[in-house]
Amino acid sequence: MALEVGRDLDAPAEAVWDLLVDTVRWPDWGPTVAGAEIASGGDGTRITLGATGAVRTPVGLSLPFRITELEPGRRWAWAVAGVGATAHRVEALGPGRCRATFEVPRWAAPYAAVCALALRRLEHLAA
Repeated sequence: MALEVGRDLDAPAEAVWDLLVDTVRWPDWGPTVAGAEIASGGDGTRITLGATGAVRTPVGLSLPFRITELEPGRRWAWAVAGVGATAHRVEALGPGRCRATFEVPRWAAPYAAVCALALRRLEHLAA
């Protein structure tokens, strides 16, 4: 079972979802992402189920990723360097409001603090 880090956002669910699935925007909200590129299976810069690529960290490390789950407009998960990583969820709460949640594997519990910062950034970008 994963740890969940969530936040109610004053932003439309569609805007938050667009940020979550556009690899060009990942560095804008993800503190541990300096860049990302889709190598195969994507739709331009947007992830699709099974898409593969590479994510770059701020220290210059490039790691392969694969999108392992995708429910359009709702949830996606990935594996990074072959290891199951975070999942990302969005739920509409009403006009202009949503709840964004990251599911963090228990073995990566300290990463929850990074996810909390990412949620604040998402709200600022999507509002």
